[in-house]
Amino acid sequence: MAELVLAELDAGRPVPPAAVATLRRTALVTYGYRPLVELAPRLTEPVLNVGEAWADRALADGERWYALLAHAVTATATKPTAKWEKTGRALVKEAGEDAVRERLLGWLRLVGAPRTIALNEDRYGPNPNDVFDSYNANALRGLAWLLSFLPPHPDTARTLGALVETSLRKVAGLGPRGPKVANAAVTALSRIDSEAALAELARLAARVTFKGTLKVLDSALEARAVALGLSREEIEELAVPTYGLNGAGLTSVGRAEYELGGTTALVEVRGAKATLSWRSAAGKAVKSVPAAVRRDHAEELGELKAAVKDIDKMLGAQAERLDRQFLARRTWSYGKWRERYVDHPLVGTLARRLLWLVDGTPVGFADGELRTLADIPVTEVTEVTEGAEVTLWHPIDREPAEVAAWRDWLERHGITQPFKQAHREVYPLTDAELRTGTYSNRFAAHYLRQHQFHSLAAVRGWRNKLRLAVDDSAPPAVRELPQWGLRAEYWIEGDGGDGDYNDLDITDSGSFLRLRTDQVRFYPIGAPENLAHTCGGEYTMWLRGGEAPVDPVPLAEVPALVLSEVLRDVDLFVGVASVGNDPTWQNGGPEGRFHDYWNAYGFGELSQTAETRRLLLERLVPRLAIADRCRIEGRFLHVRGELRAYRIHLGSGNILMDPNDQYLCIVPAGRTASGTETGYLPFEGDRTLALILSKAMMLADDTGITDPTITRQILSERA
Repeated sequence: MAELVLAELDAGRPVPPAAVATLRRTALVTYGYRPLVELAPRLTEPVLNVGEAWADRALADGERWYALLAHAVTATATKPTAKWEKTGRALVKEAGEDAVRERLLGWLRLVGAPRTIALNEDRYGPNPNDVFDSYNANALRGLAWLLSFLPPHPDTARTLGALVETSLRKVAGLGPRGPKVANAAVTALSRIDSEAALAELARLAARVTFKGTLKVLDSALEARAVALGLSREEIEELAVPTYGLNGAGLTSVGRAEYELGGTTALVEVRGAKATLSWRSAAGKAVKSVPAAVRRDHAEELGELKAAVKDIDKMLGAQAERLDRQFLARRTWSYGKWRERYVDHPLVGTLARRLLWLVDGTPVGFADGELRTLADIPVTEVTEVTEGAEVTLWHPIDREPAEVAAWRDWLERHGITQPFKQAHREVYPLTDAELRTGTYSNRFAAHYLRQHQFHSLAAVRGWRNKLRLAVDDSAPPAVRELPQWGLRAEYWIEGDGGDGDYNDLDITDSGSFLRLRTDQVRFYPIGAPENLAHTCGGEYTMWLRGGEAPVDPVPLAEVPALVLSEVLRDVDLFVGVASVGNDPTWQNGGPEGRFHDYWNAYGFGELSQTAETRRLLLERLVPRLAIADRCRIEGRFLHVRGELRAYRIHLGSGNILMDPNDQYLCIVPAGRTASGTETGYLPFEGDRTLALILSKAMMLADDTGITDPTITRQILSERA
């Protein structure tokens, strides 16, 4: 092919753009064919590879942008050199800063859109249509850097943040599809001196799980912290923007009003989401955006809609950050805590739904002020100074009666917590763990979907390596706890049946579909790494340079809070990723291998998470419209329909029908269980709880079910 292309070029004939794109990509592979590698520099037209929506748009925008794009393509380093930056700034100045921003943001918003020229899929490896064009990826890095040379603008920070997330979207058989592009976007954000850019960095640091990009984010935030003389934690707190919402000691937070053409736009945080609503000049609610606003205030309307999306993203990031504070050993002075949390226009919508300790006094926020369990304003109970110490309340070190009382308090005030706190599961040391001494078998002998576990572990701050069906070793899943000087380990191994792996056990890229779980252990944080073969076997400590082996920390010496939070994570991994949760596996999954496990897990004893769910349902069910058709007994929620009686397992959500314990398979559609209104819930985030309530409401009215895949099961063999 190289000779044919050279002949075309020498004859003065152009090479078709799609062929140029193929040749360029081929020349960039790790072990490229040398004649193609040498040919690639001669392929200068077009300046970008065709086939990606953003690149096609950039090419269609004309020759005016050729020089800028040609320079962007040369961005092959990890960060812009002084020479590269000098040339880039000159090109930006020549084209005009505002014009450059408008064009670049327009192109970057198309990154990740479906390819305009589909590529043939390989039998093995990732789908090339889901991967960034490797040649164009360099241009994306360059465009991100060029944006950092422009004056700060909220749209710039917003678009760079979206580029990071788009670039880290995972592709089967590959992982993140464009980590170098993501890193370049983070670098660009770190160079922009604006509140919006810092907010994006803080938001991404709370959401990104890919180790390479997270390292770049950490470095950027650490550098900003050093420059301002603050700690990393303080930078994350101060980086949260207000988005124009109210706060600063007002009785309400999370609201903003804007007058547009005689109409009032109301941006309001409700739970985990922000909403945009409208009122007429007379104060009457308007269902849709008024025509006058769309016509005369299109720019302001676009900014409001963008702000609502930004708030949604930031709320999720801040909820995750707050949830991690239990193990961060974080304390605040009362004055700073009020400013950065309770009275912050955005964070306050989360902080006011949590419980805190102020100089040891437990408090919650209700009716416009901090109150004790007895609903007395805290200022009437104790003198609260600016320097009073504030920490997050955790149930592990509180009396059971106090925990139950705070749960009642939340219900009485109708407060839905952003994550489990008052209802948080606790995991005290068991007699069995005292006997084993240095390890817990509480979550051993489970089968987990590997990729789901891997993603969830990353979200919860664990470091894990995918198990491949190859001759290799890997450490256990690890969560480092530097504030406590400890390292938690969850021992896992790839599951391949009898070792004769096939498509039922591994992916096309060679990774195991499932894992087997074993012990949870703790070690000093600096202890040598443990390793085991990815396909299974004994974990052994890898000693280098004369290192001495280090014993695991006895569980009795692990602080109760640390033990509880780590085991809660592991319970979450099992509760979400276990194959026992798959409603379609009643026959045991591949080759029926998991039949016994699926039945034992899907209808067996309740985990601590499921036990918490049972206690909550005992309070919630009597308030439901279907209360007269429901009761809780042991591990099940019993539901009486017109056609059958049903039992929903409180751990897995699996269903048995009377008589004869016939299994009823209901596969939830999409990410949510149902649109059914389930009423007040005291916390967000328990999808299984919502799923159980949704199933109960549907089955109580089983004569109204229209889905034939469900009705067929209910009516078959009905007594």
